[in-house]
Amino acid sequence: MEVLAAAVTGGLVVALGVAVWLALGRRRDRGLGDPSDLATYATLHTASLAAPFLRAGLDADGARSALPHLRALLGDAPVALTDGAGLLAGTDDAPPAVAEPLVTTVLTHGRTEATDDAVVAPLVVEERVVGTLVVHTDQPSAALTRTTTEVARWISGQLELGELSASRTALMEAELRALRAQISPHFIYNSLGAIASFVRTDPERARSLLLEFADFTRYSFRRHGEFTTLAEELRSIERYLTLEKARFGDRLRVTSTVAPEVLHVTLPFLSVQPLVENAVRHGVEPKDGPGSVRVLAHDAGAFCVIEIEDDGVGSDPDVVREALAGRGRGGSVGLANVDERLRSVYGDDHGLVVETAPDLGTKVSLRIPKFAPGVST
Repeated sequence: MEVLAAAVTGGLVVALGVAVWLALGRRRDRGLGDPSDLATYATLHTASLAAPFLRAGLDADGARSALPHLRALLGDAPVALTDGAGLLAGTDDAPPAVAEPLVTTVLTHGRTEATDDAVVAPLVVEERVVGTLVVHTDQPSAALTRTTTEVARWISGQLELGELSASRTALMEAELRALRAQISPHFIYNSLGAIASFVRTDPERARSLLLEFADFTRYSFRRHGEFTTLAEELRSIERYLTLEKARFGDRLRVTSTVAPEVLHVTLPFLSVQPLVENAVRHGVEPKDGPGSVRVLAHDAGAFCVIEIEDDGVGSDPDVVREALAGRGRGGSVGLANVDERLRSVYGDDHGLVVETAPDLGTKVSLRIPKFAPGVST
């Protein structure tokens, strides 16, 4: 009986061991996914590797870098990319003559064509055929033709995203140049006048203000990067307000409340500074007696909320609407410029919010996502 009990016990242990092994195996299989899941992952991963080279533009260097990944998407067939002028790059086993008559046809008519030894699909950006994807094969099939067409459409999407990104960058740079041209004459004239007033009476202060002016203009006219951090923007604002307080004296009061956790938030360059200048120039300056400007930045979950408020003369809301629409005449400095750049980067939900009325001051608010695709310093 003892022998039998031992045998039964041993059998149970073995059975449990097998059951645990099978359960772990099934769990491991579920974690890795079935063959279909794995194939989907591999395809997406391969596409993600090719995307950066394609978004950089359709040129020889990008084509050479993207081809190994495109080949993997197309079942390891020899592949090549062309632009409107001819071959950009091909895999080592792609025939030197890149089905030139077929490429010419596709460039002309903008649709996929196939022969006994190649499939050629168009690359289209904004309804323009800019090149082709060529797949060489000795076993043409309808499936390969469809696959080549879909991969070419995906490449076209990446090229279009690249062009949009480049266009957005060029537009933002142009808008920044316009903003600098708009704000600099007024500010430079007033700042130099304030500094000059201290040259004889307080030379040390004049020297200090001149250094602040140099640092401010260096930041405002820098040539690299379309984005900055809130901390850098606030440092520039502090220099600006130091210079303006030298001009206004006790007439200008400034308070600033900034949560430390939002200092590293990235935002478009010169998107807060012009709003502070508006508060001083169009709010406090025309006011009789002293005026105050308040700068607030606080954490709001996934967003950073920034508010610029003054107790100045305020404005008619219709005038502000005209300024935001870019139809203002001699109105707020850069208001439409900042609003348009914020919307172009983050979407229409992230434009400026302006609260104002005559003799009741002005409050301008902006809501910046802490993280946004393509936004980095």
